[in-house]
Amino acid sequence: MSVVIVGGNECMVRQYKELCKEYKCKAKIYPKMTGSLKNIGMPDLLVLFTDTVSHKMVRTALEQTKGKPVRTVRSHTSSMNALRGILDEHMEGSGADGYA
Repeated sequence: MSVVIVGGNECMVRQYKELCKEYKCKAKIYPKMTGSLKNIGMPDLLVLFTDTVSHKMVRTALEQTKGKPVRTVRSHTSSMNALRGILDEHMEGSGADGYA
């Protein structure tokens, strides 16, 4: 499963990637606006951390996934617990603990 995270804290990028790895996901993380945001591709899950991202960045990410079968989740909090909750809720049958 692939996850794209838009927003969040730049200093937590490594932690976001490690958490996604625990859930056996590949993660692309865009903490700030870059030209590469236009190459999101077709992830299985798009996570928008709305507290640390500009409106323009949200619009760009949503335009890239428009018309594609991408689940989109918006979270006002960009904490590790928020991401863990999102991954728990949206991962089909695969939890970090291996019980699901």
